[in-house]
Amino acid sequence: MSETPVGPPKSCTILLLAAGRSSRMRGVDKLMELVDGEPLIRNRARICLATGMKTIVVLPKDRIERAVALDDTAVEQVVSQNAHMGLSHSLRDGIAHVTTDLAMIMLADLPALTTDDLSLVMSRAHTTGARITRGATQTGQPGHPVVVHRSVFPELRALTGDQGAQPVLQSYEDRTELVTLPGRNAILDLDTPEDWARWRGDADAS
Repeated sequence: MSETPVGPPKSCTILLLAAGRSSRMRGVDKLMELVDGEPLIRNRARICLATGMKTIVVLPKDRIERAVALDDTAVEQVVSQNAHMGLSHSLRDGIAHVTTDLAMIMLADLPALTTDDLSLVMSRAHTTGARITRGATQTGQPGHPVVVHRSVFPELRALTGDQGAQPVLQSYEDRTELVTLPGRNAILDLDTPEDWARWRGDADAS
């Protein structure tokens, strides 16, 4: 699919969360796994930047190789001092740097999402004015990316633990717009070596 910038309204910032520990990868950093010849974290940053939206990448303080992989890209890097305490803390540290009306939250370990997917969800967020707009499968299973309105930011800044935005998203289920994306793009993540081997095998077979 196309990765040409589409020039969306400049009232949204993409928050790419890349401070996870890769704890299920048995010593391998999944964000440094190669996708299309480049580390996954760089590949996902490039997908975000191609939308034309400002992109903030939230990084841990102890994975310098991730920051190096983003060298010469136009992303803003934010180091989460509390990333070791869980995803919610990375999200809190990132949202504190968002000054736009909307924030698109995207996890860095989702390899199938495309620039077109992100642009579609953002376009719908501007059209509907929903408090939450998020990608979903064709069967209606909610996933990523997730666009949140500024009115929700205080609740995100109050999060703790390792659940990410889930407690807030659940409280806004009746004010959430789901946007259907192709295949499993909205929910496909790769957490283990077996996940990566299966995904690469499927790609080779297609």
